[in-house]
Amino acid sequence: MPQEDSEKIIFYHIGTKTPITPSEPLPPLPALPRGSLVVIEGRSPIWRYGFAFHKLHGSPAAAVAVYDPRLGAVVVASHSPKFTEGEVIDVENDAKS
Repeated sequence: MPQEDSEKIIFYHIGTKTPITPSEPLPPLPALPRGSLVVIEGRSPIWRYGFAFHKLHGSPAAAVAVYDPRLGAVVVASHSPKFTEGEVIDVENDAKS
């Protein structure tokens, strides 16, 4: 059964393989269906995650999470009763960090 848009999990890979500076732009946002959960992932400096949170603010996503390989997707911001901040969601992360 296909996921409804409101149940989609979208990965936003911001990882880097080489050292970077804050002047390096983030990758473009993937398509974000209204109500989706965006999981930010990838090996990257903490300030780059802050840039990604700011870029996602006001997006059609219902919630934003960060990927922790030991836990899963940890919800850090939500505008939907479907997701609670601090909630850990079991996800398959097929993206290469």
